[in-house]
Amino acid sequence: MLGAIVGDIVGSVYEWHNIKTKEFPLFRDDCFFTDDTVMTCAVAEAVMNGGQKDDFIDAMKKYGRMYPDAGYGGRFGAWITSDNREPYNSFGNGSAMRVSPCAWVMDCGFCARTGMWPSNGRAGAQLSAEVTHNHPDGIKGAMATADAIFMCRYYFGGYYGDYEQPINDDPAECKKRIKEHIENEYGYDLSRTLDEIRPTYRFNETCQETVPQAIIAFLESTDFEDAIRNAISLGGDSDTLAAITGSIAEAAYGIPDWIKDKAYSYLDEPLKDVLRRWKKYISRG
Repeated sequence: MLGAIVGDIVGSVYEWHNIKTKEFPLFRDDCFFTDDTVMTCAVAEAVMNGGQKDDFIDAMKKYGRMYPDAGYGGRFGAWITSDNREPYNSFGNGSAMRVSPCAWVMDCGFCARTGMWPSNGRAGAQLSAEVTHNHPDGIKGAMATADAIFMCRYYFGGYYGDYEQPINDDPAECKKRIKEHIENEYGYDLSRTLDEIRPTYRFNETCQETVPQAIIAFLESTDFEDAIRNAISLGGDSDTLAAITGSIAEAAYGIPDWIKDKAYSYLDEPLKDVLRRWKKYISRG
């Protein structure tokens, strides 16, 4: 989940000032965390609390009220502060930028042993979207992102079973399988290149026009930092785009220590506490 937070912080200064190049300082003094970080932490806490519907609702409302000025969309901001606990049929990209913790509780070992997808994390990913973003495209964006993260953990992590050999020494093959799955399962077009997308890509807060671009930014990357730079270079909703890309790239490449340390420096104590608790929670799995 830290990959999403890094992408959010790096992209924060470019959301309203797009930069169509990969040449920029990765961290600036005026970078900051936004709603993408806050809600990723909320989803992590919900997962740690049991991952049920009420856990997601409670955590999102809790952290949304703790950070009322984090930059939420209008309807989500109104939902946070209200007593309403029902979804509002959103297909915004918020469902995808916050989903990464759900993908980290999916059991790679189970998949290796059985050849089947672990159901727990995928169900959590769907539920984390449905509590607000219950439009089919809102759910699809979260599910596709979670699948991409899990598949990166699986393939780049070198898992294998009796029916296949590990392919972590072949990044191109790993990415090919991920691309094919996302296209076949969710119908996203991942055939365009970043150079083809960049000239005409503009700000868009929907899953339909954010998630495919974020996945392509990962597919064209060579390492974690390169993935973040790819995402930012497209323009658009830069912090959310980079958060989604970063969440996927972390699962494939890991995050360099200096980037982790720098990202932590932008967070306050409550958010750091979530990350510390999450690290312990995941290590127990």
